[in-house]
Amino acid sequence: MRLRGVLGLVALGAVVTGCGSDPAVKPVTQADAAVRVQQAKQAKAAAAAKVKANELGQVPVLMYHRIIKNPGSDDDRTPEKFRADLERLAGDGYVPITAAEYATGKIGIPAGKHPVVLTFDDSSPSQLDLDDLGVPRQDTAVAILREIAAEHPGFRPVATFYVTRDMFGKSVKEEQAQALLWLKDNGFDIGNHTRDHVNLGTRSQKEVTEQITSIQKQVNSLAYHQPVTLALPYGSQPRKKDWALRGKGDGVTYNHSGVFLAGYTPAPAPFTKTFDPLGIPRIKAMDKKGDCTQFCSTAWLDWLKNNPDMRFTSDGDVNTVAFPKFKAPFLRKDFAARALPY
Repeated sequence: MRLRGVLGLVALGAVVTGCGSDPAVKPVTQADAAVRVQQAKQAKAAAAAKVKANELGQVPVLMYHRIIKNPGSDDDRTPEKFRADLERLAGDGYVPITAAEYATGKIGIPAGKHPVVLTFDDSSPSQLDLDDLGVPRQDTAVAILREIAAEHPGFRPVATFYVTRDMFGKSVKEEQAQALLWLKDNGFDIGNHTRDHVNLGTRSQKEVTEQITSIQKQVNSLAYHQPVTLALPYGSQPRKKDWALRGKGDGVTYNHSGVFLAGYTPAPAPFTKTFDPLGIPRIKAMDKKGDCTQFCSTAWLDWLKNNPDMRFTSDGDVNTVAFPKFKAPFLRKDFAARALPY
């Protein structure tokens, strides 16, 4: 027994002594680590090149108002037309993102896909109306968007709703809170559209600030949410553009990541030097007719499809900004660390 115990101790000592001393295992040096990082980056660049990623390309930001059966103006869209818009976007490889995601550069969509921002102004009941069970009513914007998303896996049912004090036609605070919380809980984005939808271009700094802080305060109190972006009523900028981006009043401070206009071109990628958070263009959702023949959503989506090198195409990694090497001069310095040229 004693001999066995001694042999066991000797064997255990040999194992402990030899642990980690295998001469075949070499320590990883800093040079080795650098090589591996470079190899990984090259592999990512090759994958980006394969899908022709261009994250310095243009992004369509579509502007909607009411979704109703009998349009009263060119700003309105019928449920059938809205469905057709979404079907086309899904067919063309677009994936919806929110205005907040766009403005902050958090564009996390699959490789080879294109982002599109769906925005809805004026908080109309045709956009969101919940029944007694808290379910969106048929033919409202959110109901249609969720239907199309269910039919097209990967097509995210998200959008940004720019609210005024009307709050989807609800005047009771509890009902306003229910609508806003439903949007928030279901992945939608709530933006600021000012309290009274007035032309900010004719207002003083105090009035501009009051219009913006009032809605921010209301949204925060009802849904515990701080709007990340603002859509200017009529697309009209204040006398000093910066008033719309940041300000303080009535104990409320706002610091938006982006301020959206009313038209008429696709928006630059947030990673480019041409990106201007003070004035981000949107495209009116409309067919080719009248003065919208060249500047409506249908026309611009046709143009982007026919000019794929101008369109934002994702590399599938939210942490990198991939693009062909010759586009490097257009990259904002803020994103140099995330650059993935190929």
